[in-house]
Amino acid sequence: MNKLKIFSVAFFASTALVNAQDIDQAKKAIDAEQFEKAKSMLKSVLQAKPSNGTASFLLGNVYMQQKETDSAKIYYQKGITGSEGAKLNYIGLGQIDLDADNKSAAQANFDLAIKEAKRKDATVPTYIARAYMNSTKPDTKSAIAILEKAKLDSPQNADLFLAIGDAYYLDNKQNEAYSAYRNAFQIDPTMLRAKMQLGVLLKGAKSYDLAINAFNEVIAINPNYGPVYRELAETYYKWGRNKPSKATENMQLALTNYDKYMSLTDYSLASRMRRADFLVLLKNWTELEKEGNKMIELNKVNPRIYRYLAYSAFENGNVDLAMKSLESFMANPNSKIIPKDYIYYAEIKFKKAIAADGLSMDPNLYNSGLADLNKALVLEPLATEDLNDIGKKLFSKKFYKEAAGIFELGTKKSEDKNYVDDNIYYGLSIFYANSKKDTKPDLVQLQSAETAFDRVLVAAPSYQDAFLYKARVNRLAEKEDLIIKNYEAYIAKLTEKGDLNNATHKAKIIESYNNLAASYANKDKTKAIEYFTKTLAVDPTNEYATKSLATLK
Repeated sequence: MNKLKIFSVAFFASTALVNAQDIDQAKKAIDAEQFEKAKSMLKSVLQAKPSNGTASFLLGNVYMQQKETDSAKIYYQKGITGSEGAKLNYIGLGQIDLDADNKSAAQANFDLAIKEAKRKDATVPTYIARAYMNSTKPDTKSAIAILEKAKLDSPQNADLFLAIGDAYYLDNKQNEAYSAYRNAFQIDPTMLRAKMQLGVLLKGAKSYDLAINAFNEVIAINPNYGPVYRELAETYYKWGRNKPSKATENMQLALTNYDKYMSLTDYSLASRMRRADFLVLLKNWTELEKEGNKMIELNKVNPRIYRYLAYSAFENGNVDLAMKSLESFMANPNSKIIPKDYIYYAEIKFKKAIAADGLSMDPNLYNSGLADLNKALVLEPLATEDLNDIGKKLFSKKFYKEAAGIFELGTKKSEDKNYVDDNIYYGLSIFYANSKKDTKPDLVQLQSAETAFDRVLVAAPSYQDAFLYKARVNRLAEKEDLIIKNYEAYIAKLTEKGDLNNATHKAKIIESYNNLAASYANKDKTKAIEYFTKTLAVDPTNEYATKSLATLK
């Protein structure tokens, strides 16, 4: 019996040791973003010991990382009833409460986790802080407060310092983040994520070459650490965006490094979707279409795949497939629709609305698309920055009235990136729409155009062409006093800048002099003669000025 008891104790001790080792390996896999590997390991632990609360908690966290909340909740609820680490699962449930904006329920769950935690054990406060950071509604202030308090009792905990770095990074406090990451790596030189995050800070500061050097230092320590290649990919992408001359080269390096990241992590559906999101950033529509077709072979149920198929089909010229795919995505009740979905839906409708001869648009499809753009702005007001190119596409095809409806959406907020450009094109679209043959000018619309150019002059006082455009608008509206006022303001602005003799403005200067002369002709003959004479000084062969001057004399 004694031998049996000794054997039993030894057996359970060895089993516990194996479970602990498996948990440690799973944590390393999670840090390396090898989520499918981590899930497999944690499920094996739970199969051997269903009561392992820590395994349930970590598995739930992986599912949360992959945005599978229902699966995460199942494991958290199961883990609560377990043995070691059971209380951690209340933290997972607390994050789900935070995502649902139920802060009181979240706090109640966090309190249950804290209740039996040891004072000098930073594990519970670290995970609670991460719940605040990882929530869909991040609360970095609460996370920092928890972590700084825990630091007093655990001044040499690398995991705690890594979390402090992440919290300050999310809170845009780069110096504090740098200090925390540096401390984490000094405490534990095997913590590659802390060293990698020092490069992430450089990337955020747009020091792309220094960031790449920092990431290469991580690779020198461990060339198989996958996350560093994802960071390299994102750095090359941002560098390409900020330096157009190297955009092609850097975008290719971005994709190469992202594929390296994939090879060191996994090719699960969740990972493929992350790659697809990156391909959208890169605007690599050919590769996105290939990825979408691979994903649909793996899983014909997940609606998000149809988003990628829709985006790539539209950009690759297959409008009908784009509409079919996007409607399949948007019709699914499990789909989380984002502003970009509505923007693409609008673009698809605009494209389909244009007649085969390219001369007219279906008003119903156009209005439906415009409604979609407004839906996008309800979800994200800053989405106006994505609409400028859409308006310019219609403007270039001479659908001026329709373009005006799109540009108008970006004319309201002066802080928007394209505010000045949108107001210019809004005014020009109205002007050209009212200049069409057999079109009676709409005075209300023309007034809106003039107001848009006034907004331009407030935001960009040196933009002299706004006066020229105002003059043209008032010419359509037949407001002689305003025609004179604005053409003269245009000439005055060029004179002020010393650009009156600049050949690039010659046609506009002639236009101004001739129209000023014509406006003065019926009320001030001397002024009219003066301006026609100025025209001929710029262009001695100008027929209109020559004939008009002869008539006046």
